[in-house]
Amino acid sequence: MHFPVNRHRVWQLAFDAVLIVAAWRLTFFLRFDQATPVFYRHLLDWQVVALIVAIKLATFVVFGFYNRWWRYVSTRDMWGAARGVTVASLLAYLVLYAFPPVHTSRLPRSIAALDFLLLLAFVAGTRLLARTLIERPPAGLVAHGKEVLIVGAGDAGQLMVRELQRNRQLHYTPIGFVDDDPRKRGDRINGVKVLGTTDDLAHLLRDNKPDEVLIAIPSAPGRVRQKIVETCLAEHVVVKTLPGLHELIAGDLNLGAQIRPVQVEDVLGRQQVEVDLRLVASYVKDKTVLVTGAGGSIGSELCRQLSRLGAARLVLVDKAESALFEIERELVDERDFTAAIPVLADTGDKAKLRQVFERYRPQVLFHAAAYKHVGMLEANPLQAVSNNVLATRTLAEVAVEFGVERFVLISTDKAANPKNVMGQSKAVCEWIIESFALHPEVDTRFVAVRFGNVLGSSGSVIPIFRKQIERGGPVRVTDPEMTRFFMTIPEASSLVVQAGAMGGRGQVYVLDMGEPVKILDLARQMIHLSGKDESQVPIIFTGARAGEKVHEVLWNEGEAVGPTSHPKIMRAARPQIDSAWLEESLASLERLVEEGDTLQVVAKLRAMVAEPVRTGREAVLEDTLH
Repeated sequence: MHFPVNRHRVWQLAFDAVLIVAAWRLTFFLRFDQATPVFYRHLLDWQVVALIVAIKLATFVVFGFYNRWWRYVSTRDMWGAARGVTVASLLAYLVLYAFPPVHTSRLPRSIAALDFLLLLAFVAGTRLLARTLIERPPAGLVAHGKEVLIVGAGDAGQLMVRELQRNRQLHYTPIGFVDDDPRKRGDRINGVKVLGTTDDLAHLLRDNKPDEVLIAIPSAPGRVRQKIVETCLAEHVVVKTLPGLHELIAGDLNLGAQIRPVQVEDVLGRQQVEVDLRLVASYVKDKTVLVTGAGGSIGSELCRQLSRLGAARLVLVDKAESALFEIERELVDERDFTAAIPVLADTGDKAKLRQVFERYRPQVLFHAAAYKHVGMLEANPLQAVSNNVLATRTLAEVAVEFGVERFVLISTDKAANPKNVMGQSKAVCEWIIESFALHPEVDTRFVAVRFGNVLGSSGSVIPIFRKQIERGGPVRVTDPEMTRFFMTIPEASSLVVQAGAMGGRGQVYVLDMGEPVKILDLARQMIHLSGKDESQVPIIFTGARAGEKVHEVLWNEGEAVGPTSHPKIMRAARPQIDSAWLEESLASLERLVEEGDTLQVVAKLRAMVAEPVRTGREAVLEDTLH
């Protein structure tokens, strides 16, 4: 049994020993009216009393009497005290009956019954009294539901305490704060005491094991959350969290409803990215905004954020019926954004696009529709070129024709030094945007936003690992050294919207993804967060797949990195692509796709990316906010 010795438990043990002795002696005093018969006086000898104390204290320890501070006594603890006192008393009485100190005199049943009742009253009463005098809980004498230790005594933590105390249906009772500000130690916030810092967390959990720990620091970096999670897992305490800032902004205002288990996204060591919503709202406010790939991971999150930024109307374009249905229903039913218009369409279908643009006249366009799975596109290069490259050209042509003000392309880190069909196709998409933007007769502002993997997106590594862990493994990692850049879907979408507010023409903006994460470390963290270890869920290495790089990069060779008005958004400066060469190359690609010549399509795409023709002039690098 895990029972570390500390001052907290020592004084509780000592106090309970006094209670046991007091109950035993008071029993004889009350039963025999101050004059204990001589043939029972041996039951008050110190040897007998010591035996009673030892038996009962040992039973109390087994029943977990000292896993909680008395000031946080709960209804469950009262029932536990009753069970513990009952078993302890029965054991003590059985020992005295089986091995009486004097064989001619046995313990009277009335003494046993009275001692049991007195000890139960003493044990329960002292704990309730401690709770009453020390903590003065605002919600009643005893705790209600699960006891939770809250990490973070800032605004979110204080709001959470008020919510838990107000809404008893959540079945939580806050028993203390943990906060790294040493000035708060000992303070009471809404009647809940700040017990220590995160460095003290392990000690606090051992002293008073709560049912759960709640991380209430939405802006906490991943390394802080990881430290808290590791401590809680080591002490076998369930840990939950409030979501990050972006999720809080996007979600329900009811904080209590947003408590959720800690996910691997919370502990990757990344700083939360802050976005100035006031600045980004101006160019979409009261505008008709069209989002392609609206049912996808990034597209749907863009729709959520745009609906909050004051867009007058959202035109949702996707060729996946179910995904489009889901985001349209969410916007209308859950977010009360009734100006959401679902359009089933292929972005490569120029006739359909012209109908859509003619009817709705979008002013801002976010192009998130694309095939993205590396292995799938290696096996289907014709579809990769058709859906990614040629459809982007078609969409750009229609956008220019109908006077769209801004066109934002969602690109990928795989477009930097591309080694696979997916990356090569997106690199060409960036050139298309650049070529249209720098055409002297085009007023539309074209920009591309390049970033790495988004956590939890459909088909990404985290959902795959999660399913493998749920099945009991093995978790399949391609290479022990493989790394990837990661960012949450809300963060990436917010930065995409912010990049769209910048005034560059044909500019490629690159999101600061932080440090790359080893996929092996990610797998291990997910296994540990599931409450298991690698002996239960093994990890195996399968080798890199076709077209897969061990390490991704965010910049092409020869690109210069420049700052922007946002610290997490950089820009890539490079010589302009030759528009005539690009147009001729795209025409060749289109012809090869129509002919179904897979090998020639792959060869042409590879040759284009390997030796692009550029003018030698630098692209325009203006960076203003409008």
